[in-house]
Parts: sequence; structure tokens; C-alpha cells
Amino acid sequence: MNQDLSITALVLQASLVVQVVMAGLALTSLASWTVIFGKLFGLKKVRGSNEEFEREFWSGRSLTELNTAVGQKPHTAPMERIFASGMREFLKLREKRLDAGAQLDGARRAMRASFQRELDVIESNLSFLASVASVSPYVGLFGTVWGIMHAFVGLSNLQQVTLATVAPGIAEALVATAIGLFAAIPAVVAYNRFARDIDRIAITLETFIEEFSNILQRNAGGSVAATTMGSGAR
Repeated sequence: MNQDLSITALVLQASLVVQVVMAGLALTSLASWTVIFGKLFGLKKVRGSNEEFEREFWSGRSLTELNTAVGQKPHTAPMERIFASGMREFLKLREKRLDAGAQLDGARRAMRASFQRELDVIESNLSFLASVASVSPYVGLFGTVWGIMHAFVGLSNLQQVTLATVAPGIAEALVATAIGLFAAIPAVVAYNRFARDIDRIAITLETFIEEFSNILQRNAGGSVAATTMGSGAR
């Protein structure tokens, strides 16, 4: 007797528990793809805005002019916010007439705190992808085990069991594992890719903090307004 073994038929014929597992995995996969595309465009925007500010930073403008320009922007890059926090603390300590070492230490602490905040924002939802990648296969396996168990319980009432009677129940159960892998594999690939990209962004920001700290150290006793960031300042 011919039986419909299409994916749609197998899902509709599965037990209630397996269907709930499949629906949960499908929603998780949808949420995962939403995070993946959001993070993909978000990291691209972060890299582009950081590179744009870095070019502006080394273009020859004074620190005061650059700080004023950053403060007037409605949307700023992570590197710009780190720069602004360092400049704000540096100028505040300079107004209190503290020594150059205290000014530099305060600016570095402010930039480090801002760096950690920016990194937390950039890494948002990354843990969700890690959870999807690690948990989804096991959830799918649970659905498969439950479906196979349900199928064999139904077969216990039959006097004659053939492959034709066993195959549909097992196939229904295996769909849950397939959906679990469908949710997990893209999440694993995306997590590894985004983790690598975020590490590169973090290295870029840390390098900027060190370069800016060196500039502040060289000019701690002079006029910040006269300090320009030309290409030769590196």
C-alpha cells in the first residue's frame, strides 16, 4: 500500500510532542537567521564607521576640533565614543590641574570602560547563536527518540510487522533531528564567523586606545587645541 512520505505529510502525521518539538526548532531557526542577518549588517556598519573615523582622526585636525565634531554627530561609531570618553576625562582632569600621569591614567581608564561597554553591545546576541548551535541537535534528538518510542508502542498492537509499517513512524521521528541540525549548523558557522570578526574589531579598538594614549602622553603638558593628528603622528 502506497504511503505519502513527503516532509509535509510526515510532519502532519507525527505525534503531538514531536510536532511541538519541530515547531519550537523551526521558530528557533527563524530567530537564529534573524540574528545572523542583523549581526552581519551590524558588524559591517561598525567596521565601516570605525574606518571612517580613523581616517578622520589621522587627517590633521586638532583634538579639540575633532572632539567638537564628534559631539555634534547624532550617530557615532564605537571608536568615536571611546575617543570622546578619553578626551572628556583628560580635559576634566586637566582643568583640575592634576599632573600629566594622573591625566593620562584617567583618560586610559575612561577609554577602557567605554571599550568594554562597546564590546558588550557588539557581542549582543552572540550567546544566543551559541545556545542554538549547542542545544538544537539535542532537542531534535529528543523529538526523534520520542517519535520512535511512540511508533513502536503503536506497532505493539499489530500482529504482523513489516518494513512498510515501521518506516513511516521512524521517518516522522527523524524529521525532528533534521530540523534540529538545520537550526544548529548555520548558528555554528555564523557564531565562528562573528566571533572572529568581533576579535578583529576589538584588536582595532585596543590599538586605537594605545595610539591615542601615546598622543595624550606626548602632549600632556602642552596645548591640546594645538595638537594635530597628521599622518606623521603615528
